Amino acid sequence: MRPTQHNIKIEAMFPLVYEINTRIWLHQLSNVYQKPLTLGTIPEKEFDFLKKCGLDVVWLMGVWKPSLYSQATARSHQCLRTVFLEQLENLEPEDIAASPYAIPEYSLNPCLGEEEELDAFRERLGKSGIGLMLDFVPNHLALDNKWLPQHPEYFVAVSDEEHYLDPNSCFEYKHDHYLAHGKDPYFPAWTDTLQLNYANPTTHELMIENLLSVSERCDAVRCDVAMLVLKSVFDTIWSPLSGPMPDEFWPKAIGTVKSRNPDFLFLAESYWNKEWELQQHGFDYTYDKPFYDHITSHPVNITGLREHLKAEWNYQSRLCRFLENHDEPRAAKKLGPNHLAGALILLTSPGMHLIHQGQLEGFKLRLPVQLLRQANEPFNEELPKFYQRLFDLTNTDIFTKGKIEILNLNVHETSGCIGYRRYLEGKSAFIVANFSSTGVEVNIKHQQLEQLEKKEYTIFSTQQKQTLAETCQHEKGISIRLFPHEGIVIRCTD
Repeated sequence: MRPTQHNIKIEAMFPLVYEINTRIWLHQLSNVYQKPLTLGTIPEKEFDFLKKCGLDVVWLMGVWKPSLYSQATARSHQCLRTVFLEQLENLEPEDIAASPYAIPEYSLNPCLGEEEELDAFRERLGKSGIGLMLDFVPNHLALDNKWLPQHPEYFVAVSDEEHYLDPNSCFEYKHDHYLAHGKDPYFPAWTDTLQLNYANPTTHELMIENLLSVSERCDAVRCDVAMLVLKSVFDTIWSPLSGPMPDEFWPKAIGTVKSRNPDFLFLAESYWNKEWELQQHGFDYTYDKPFYDHITSHPVNITGLREHLKAEWNYQSRLCRFLENHDEPRAAKKLGPNHLAGALILLTSPGMHLIHQGQLEGFKLRLPVQLLRQANEPFNEELPKFYQRLFDLTNTDIFTKGKIEILNLNVHETSGCIGYRRYLEGKSAFIVANFSSTGVEVNIKHQQLEQLEKKEYTIFSTQQKQTLAETCQHEKGISIRLFPHEGIVIRCTD
């Protein structure tokens, strides 16, 4: 029997979330401290680092029991092996594990410690005022999940004819009986998983029970590919095999959890412009893939980014913004010299902010979720210092609560520049970023910038120390010379 845990209420309107690849993290810490470490034996120094960053939430990615089938699939999959070799030239079979998103049951992975060690880790986080986020995977379960073979009705069945036409789309769980693999329709099936059948009301009950179990172990969940469980999406993909869903899953599931713990947070991994719909179903935050696509495009899609930041407040304030995560390329590689300016825009814009393990260090190799070992990479010693300054800068009310106003700059859309103001209770912060490879002089006209030299203000730059002497005051605002790939923040009061 686990001890009763007190839930952490995540107070921040725009929480700062740090994603940790749990298996990799414990492996690295064990090497650093020269002894095997589990979730219950992590040194206090590591919690000091998390607290220093001003985090609101730590997302332990991949803590659940691993699947033997998934491990076998990962070790034998030729395309995956090519990806693994990009990370580890000296790849060994023991470096490859199950995908953390092929879950046989929601119990702790034994390699991370005993069940109660997850609770102890959460309690230690809570003492620093940091909430714990864990994964919930609603769309599928591992091939070797604990509900088979007794309950095949929980999964989408495939006929002999369908199997004959597409044998790679399904799994023979017993002789001449087939179940569909989970899938995103725009990609190959996840062959280490089985698709849950949401046309069956008992599947809804099963997954709500699993969600309740997970919610007792943490303060927030990140729901994998949450849009796949929307009725409109599920019916489009699966109703020819399963029939239609009787009703929506998420309002029932989220409502059940929140009836027990109203402060519990739900984050949806969402694509295909389903963010607003998922928010209406009860999600507190949803992935902001449009923001990511705009800011990581080459060149940066300034027009798209500016229009996106104009979105209705109740929508965009509930978006989760990121420059990288375990599914995306590393920011240091994808953004290159725009990394610092991109981080500035990320952390000064409204919404939940997601930072991925390795992002602070400037790592460039994307780490597949099936690997247990990470390649040695050059460590950018200045980048963590920059991020810490940025965390300190944005850990103020104007950024954690303030509204946003897009600025009209005196530059063409192709200049690579964007500007906006965050404001709250008479205080303003002006953010301007230059994503181009050339310098540019930007004019900012705004009432709160008039006679700036007579006001209290601070200037933060991603590249060098800006001073008012390096700007030019004019009648209705200021002109600022921005270096290539530079972003600045001017904070001032009325």
